Amino acid sequence: MNAPLKKQHLIDPEICIRCNTCEETCPIDAITHDDNNYVVNVDICNYCMDCISPCPTGAIDNWRVVSKPYSLEDQFSWSDLPAQEEIASEEAGGAVEALEDEMGALLEEARKGLGGKAVAPHSASKPTVNLYNRGKPAVATVTGNFRLTHADADSDVRHIILDFGDQPFPVLEGQSIGIVVPGTDAEGKPHLVRLYSVASSRDGERPNTNNLALTVKREPQGVCSNYLCDLPRGARVEVTGPFGATFLHPNDPAANIIMICTGTGSAPFRGFTERRRRAMPDASGRLLLFFGARRPEELPYFGPLQKVPEKLLGKYFCYSRVAGAPRVYVQDRIRSEAAQIAALLGNAGTHVYICGLKGMESGVDEAFADVCRGASLNWATLKADMRDNGRYHVETY
Repeated sequence: MNAPLKKQHLIDPEICIRCNTCEETCPIDAITHDDNNYVVNVDICNYCMDCISPCPTGAIDNWRVVSKPYSLEDQFSWSDLPAQEEIASEEAGGAVEALEDEMGALLEEARKGLGGKAVAPHSASKPTVNLYNRGKPAVATVTGNFRLTHADADSDVRHIILDFGDQPFPVLEGQSIGIVVPGTDAEGKPHLVRLYSVASSRDGERPNTNNLALTVKREPQGVCSNYLCDLPRGARVEVTGPFGATFLHPNDPAANIIMICTGTGSAPFRGFTERRRRAMPDASGRLLLFFGARRPEELPYFGPLQKVPEKLLGKYFCYSRVAGAPRVYVQDRIRSEAAQIAALLGNAGTHVYICGLKGMESGVDEAFADVCRGASLNWATLKADMRDNGRYHVETY
């Protein structure tokens, strides 16, 4: 007698950015990882769905009906998901349909927080993912480590340049890399690989250089942030990745791009802006940046941003802790630019990217809803359509 069919929960290794959110969220330790992939143990997973909505990319939301479940060893070896296996109708009977019905309600409820799977912009370049892992890392050399925030600022944010020499390390704007911190944690285990968004264009800090930049904020107890912020020029760093296949820059010069960020969430948008400046100097699409910080002194790249021409980048700075001034958040500036934002949201060529601290999406979402109501647009419907077509992206941490 054939074994019963099973619906197996899988993680897409191409889309996964190895942020560890799913493993931290799983209440029964069904999710684990090795040097290569994050995977789900079919013998433990009970379909609680707690891991679905926190995932920033939708990599966690993948399922296959299988006659024989994929082992952990299978999943650790993947570079992309296998196709759904063909199951003979006489073997399956109505089992496939029954499984779909059984899981449907659970998945629908779990996906409400995620809003659907992330999709790359249709015009984006094909990314390279997971070229290097912890077992086989790339080794980069630090060629620059510069403070980005004012000396009087409470936060120490650094611009760190990593050079890969003769090693191929292709990245696209919006991708992330992993940093391997030497040593072990309090339990004697290797430190988790920490992810950082690439803050430079695909062709490096200068055209045709094999390097990239990171935007790193020193955290008081941050193992990796302190490691990186203290690195001198010439230091060698082990790097994994690249990661991420959806939060990518559209290659269409007519695309309008609305970028919303706080703090180091500006990193990918520096890459977006530099890509547009170099590759599409006469682009017809608008590029807007809503950038939140406590004070101007705390805002990364504040000085260089002042020099970016308005024709290339529309800049809206939002400060929440300036003495004697009202608190202004990114959602407030979105509302104050309602007419411009509504016109852009009504354009099928507009893309929205949100990057920064967890929780910021809700305020931005409410602001977009208010803007749309004033323009007789339905934000819920529009947002779902934009996500389905690779035009709405969120990465928060």
